[in-house]
Amino acid sequence: MPEDPDFQARQYAFAAHLRDPENVAAPEGIEDRRLAIYRKLFFNNLYNLLGNMFPVLKKLLSDDRWRGMIRQFMQHHKAQTPYFLKLPEEFLSFLEHTYEPAADEHPFLLELAHYEYAELALSVSTEENDLSGIDPDGDLLSEIPVKSVLTWAYAYHYPVHRICPEFLPTEPAEQPVYLALYRNSNDKVRFLELNAVTAGLLDAVENNREDNSGEALLRTLAARINYPDVDALIGHGADALNEMRRLEILTGTRPADRRR
Repeated sequence: MPEDPDFQARQYAFAAHLRDPENVAAPEGIEDRRLAIYRKLFFNNLYNLLGNMFPVLKKLLSDDRWRGMIRQFMQHHKAQTPYFLKLPEEFLSFLEHTYEPAADEHPFLLELAHYEYAELALSVSTEENDLSGIDPDGDLLSEIPVKSVLTWAYAYHYPVHRICPEFLPTEPAEQPVYLALYRNSNDKVRFLELNAVTAGLLDAVENNREDNSGEALLRTLAARINYPDVDALIGHGADALNEMRRLEILTGTRPADRRR
């Protein structure tokens, strides 16, 4: 059945009005009382959904500012997907590329939104670890440590994991804030704060294309950062790797090539 162009035009006009009722006139022939119901439902659904998806961000803003942010999202963001689980990604994209922050906006707003988005995205990720050939109790120094696909590592300018109404930093941290978000076997999303060395180690594990052992990765890391006591770094690194495995940031090890 061919589409009715008039009906389609009315749909577009209806949707445009719902997104921006103050600036876009309502389509003719629809009772305003009925339109008001849709306007309220549409706005309140996004207001509540995004508030649940970004709870800390919402808590830090006045209700007027949060409503204004949602209205800007409705007015200006062109979503690339209709899927519900992609809504946080769409909102983050809006904040990155379209949102017009107020002069007194929190400087960490975008990083906090990214952190909350990552927590939510990881909680619903459908990725699964391939555990074939993985020894969950293997030696993390002599064998090849393996990172869980449900571990996502980030570096932030602000300590986003600590931000709350009682802690609102106005300046970036002196050093990057390294966080590993991970989902454990109970499907709980947690985080581990890393320092520059352990963040570098986790990155080396993730990008270990030459299949180096844990000890080899640590020796390479020590050389790269000019660490003065290589043996001490290997000892500290072994402790860090074991802690990451305990938390399920690492799944275990694969055998190293003994001929190397």
